[in-house]
Amino acid sequence: MSTGFAVFLIRSGVLQTLTIAAPMLIIGMLVGLIISIFQATTSIQEQTLSFIPKIAAILASLAIFGPWIVQSMVHFTTQLIEQIPNMVK
Repeated sequence: MSTGFAVFLIRSGVLQTLTIAAPMLIIGMLVGLIISIFQATTSIQEQTLSFIPKIAAILASLAIFGPWIVQSMVHFTTQLIEQIPNMVK
């Protein structure tokens, strides 16, 4: 396995990880921002107020994006397994 191929595998793995995690992270950030704006306007400074909506939103986004995530992971793993003969050379 050449150095360039190893760098390609690492880069594609990191990109795949970011692509899979992005929907949940973005939704969690948006819900956190909305809750923070709500807390600032109402002067409620309760730390636990933002925790439950974030968890619920992330779980909902996982339920929505779950099939796509599994399909993406299966596709990536299939491509990786198909590249095993190139790694041995």
